[in-house]
Amino acid sequence: MGQPTHAPNDPDWWRSAVIYQVYVRSFADGDGDGTGDLAGVRTRLPYLAELGVDALWFNPWYLSPMKDGGYDVADYRAVDPAFGTLAEAEKLIAEAGELGIRTIVDIVPNHVSDRHPWFRAALAAGPGSPERELFHFRPGRGPDGELPPNDWPSQFAGSTEPVWTRLPDGDWYLHLFTPEQPDLNWAHPAVRQEHEDILRFWFERGVAGVRIDSAALLAKDPDLPDLAAHPEPHPFVDRDELHDVYRSWRRVADEYGGVFVGEVWLPDAERFARYLRPDELHTAFNFSFLSCPWEAGRLRASIEATLAEHAPVGAPATWVLCNHDVTRTVTRYGREDTAFDFATKAFGTPTDLALGTRRARAAALLSLALPGSVYLYQGEELGLPEAEIPGDRVQDPMYFRSGGTDPGRDGCRVPLPWAAGLPYAGFGSRDEPWLPQPADWPSYAVDRQRDDPHSVLTLYREAVAARPVFGDGPLTWLPAPDGVLAFSRADGAICVVNLAATAAGLPAHSRLLLSSGPLDDTGRLPQDTAAWLLA
Repeated sequence: MGQPTHAPNDPDWWRSAVIYQVYVRSFADGDGDGTGDLAGVRTRLPYLAELGVDALWFNPWYLSPMKDGGYDVADYRAVDPAFGTLAEAEKLIAEAGELGIRTIVDIVPNHVSDRHPWFRAALAAGPGSPERELFHFRPGRGPDGELPPNDWPSQFAGSTEPVWTRLPDGDWYLHLFTPEQPDLNWAHPAVRQEHEDILRFWFERGVAGVRIDSAALLAKDPDLPDLAAHPEPHPFVDRDELHDVYRSWRRVADEYGGVFVGEVWLPDAERFARYLRPDELHTAFNFSFLSCPWEAGRLRASIEATLAEHAPVGAPATWVLCNHDVTRTVTRYGREDTAFDFATKAFGTPTDLALGTRRARAAALLSLALPGSVYLYQGEELGLPEAEIPGDRVQDPMYFRSGGTDPGRDGCRVPLPWAAGLPYAGFGSRDEPWLPQPADWPSYAVDRQRDDPHSVLTLYREAVAARPVFGDGPLTWLPAPDGVLAFSRADGAICVVNLAATAAGLPAHSRLLLSSGPLDDTGRLPQDTAAWLLA
């Protein structure tokens, strides 16, 4: 255990990598002020090396007022003081590299912070100025311009708030997210040039890749028509002109051997695959699998559809069970509705954590056995559940913009537990963490799990270490009873997952490599359990 599966000079490392998502604010607090930081991450690099991951994806660490968890960027070339300094980021990239771990940074191209110098200059310059052409400023409708320029909906789930804000000078500006996140005008050449320069800035500091936030939203119909009157082509989602942007980005990445992963939420498989053509993005997140319920037929259909939509463009699939926006896997799989949908999130949803943990362990082996790359969200390897944050401590704008009906995303962002006997479970040394940790958080601490052969952490370490046995070959489904998923990969490696109500027999095999839970007394695979076998 503890060795990345790809050599430092392997140009195709990203095709089958295990990538660990670091939400810096909640990972580890190096200076004791209650907020996670780059110093904290650097102290935990040995832990990540022991886990055996190939790369770290960092959520935005840039200068930001933090109106949306750092996705409101004021300066893409500066690290927010809450997290550290640019020099510290450079040290982190280098130190991780020395351990064989690559770095992926997060770029937010759709919008900037209202504190960004461009937007502040646009406000100062006034209506009709060149500075405002970098954004989407428009006069309002109605006799006195008192109505928003169009009917576009907010991109925050559950929010009914407008996406236009009016200024005292009469102009309105567009923000698909919060008013503090004005959308950029991607038809303007300066916007395109700036982002290519930002990519070069981080590639030159040694990053191996870039995750692209809200990747399908950048381009807008220049007429900004009402959505109700012009639903097709969509005025701001998945517009054809986006692909020219990503082709130009790909040329930049190719200069440095860098890779991209796009956040692309699209129901149309053919449209989704266009982003993965050989001269565009390398990979994109697979949200179909992430949101799929714990049902054998649905999971198999999601896997088959994912592989089929990637095949024509030769791109590898990505497999994700949760992230910083999504209810944690243990909690989701312990509920009556095991799917994920932003619209159905609610406080007080009954959860069976023992059941959810058993299923999450099995899902870990399933995802790590599939062809392509796998993303692990911090704390997933500890079996952390979703925390329910008291209303007076919630910070996520989703909660406030929904009028308090949406719990928001803070529950999956609670600071990690490292040491059971230390204050704040070892997250930091002095101040209370920025989000409260549940009372049982120390029971999930790394030091409690590290030497426990039955812990979730041990399972993840063993699975990541054994994963290369599946090779890079295709997936072949094997005959299996209803409710059971079974497939083989390279060199006779087999994965079996039992979602049926009764125990299932295993295919013929020479060796049991790993299982998410013990087999029963007759050597059969219990319900909600997965196993890796050698034929």
